Amino acid sequence: MGNSYAVITGASSGLGKCFAEIMAEHGYNLVLIARREEELKKLAANMEHRYGCSTVVVRADLGDMKQVQQCFAVLNRLDVEIFINNAGFGEAGRFTETSLEKELSMIDVNIKAMHIFAKMMTKYFAKRGRGYLLNVASSAGLFPAGPFMATYYASKAYVVSLTKAIAEEVRQAGINLYVGCLCPGPVDTEFNKVANVDFALKGITPQYCTQYAYQEMMKGTMVIVPTLRMKAAVLASKVLPESLVLRITAMQQKRKKGL
Repeated sequence: MGNSYAVITGASSGLGKCFAEIMAEHGYNLVLIARREEELKKLAANMEHRYGCSTVVVRADLGDMKQVQQCFAVLNRLDVEIFINNAGFGEAGRFTETSLEKELSMIDVNIKAMHIFAKMMTKYFAKRGRGYLLNVASSAGLFPAGPFMATYYASKAYVVSLTKAIAEEVRQAGINLYVGCLCPGPVDTEFNKVANVDFALKGITPQYCTQYAYQEMMKGTMVIVPTLRMKAAVLASKVLPESLVLRITAMQQKRKKGL
């Protein structure tokens, strides 16, 4: 660690904010990336005061691919050891009624920005011969599909698939690089408000989710699912008929929206 940095996207709230604290607790300096600069500055000041770490604040709209790529002008000057590819959001509702504009923005952030960061950081870490890349997906990405959260589930399936492929390529190349994805179920963050949902199941705290993710990342776990309940649900989705899984999933999403 020492002068090493942990980079967190979507760091201004929720899981990103909690990841920042965990990384600071473990002795890392921080690069905090998000749109809300004032929130980032408050978090940076708090982390510096509590843990004595150095912080770099990068204000960027990760729905703008030019701004995503501009982040690397900052990162290339630093000794980055961990990259938490966390930024993302969701939306619930009938596919015929949800906002196309919001869905395309979701694809930009959840897929395109995530992909660019994963690509650039894999190359960065491979060149250095070490590092950790954690892509924040969702248990949604482990199910066949998500009726009434169609675009969100599809975007997170992309994250999971991409992560597994990169991890295997890295393994075959013999590079000392961890590549994995975090796939939680409901987490009590402002995701719910942005996605316009009330979870049908009780959520876990972001503090528990991120601490568990850090521990599993250090163990080398590729697909991290924080709770036994969600692990069981994912396992069931693999053995039950897909048509039944889709109906059950649809029922759960409809309960979130009261449809």
